[in-house]
Amino acid sequence: MAYPYGLFRDQQLIGRFNIVSVVRGPFQSASLGYWVDHRFTGQALASRAVAALRIEAVENVGLHRLEASTLLHNFASQKVLLNNGFAQIGMAPNYLKIAGRWQDHNLYQTILHS
Repeated sequence: MAYPYGLFRDQQLIGRFNIVSVVRGPFQSASLGYWVDHRFTGQALASRAVAALRIEAVENVGLHRLEASTLLHNFASQKVLLNNGFAQIGMAPNYLKIAGRWQDHNLYQTILHS
């Protein structure tokens, strides 16, 4: 199950945010993925969208936990996650194939409510 969201400016899609890989039952967890067009970075758009999606994940999706990952050198995305209550829980070698090669990622999670 997936929950896709778009970030728009003047009817132009400038970012995508997705709550994906939803696992129900006792886990109630999902993965968060996102991107913002490079022309619109540095404006706190991703931070505000992730904050809103934390609320969405609890109130409308019914989740207990969200996880996310970033490339090791993606400090801006790591800051977005850390500023939104995510904690780094590890590093996964060769985690995703991006730009034609398997790349390491930092792993993050946030517990939405207890």
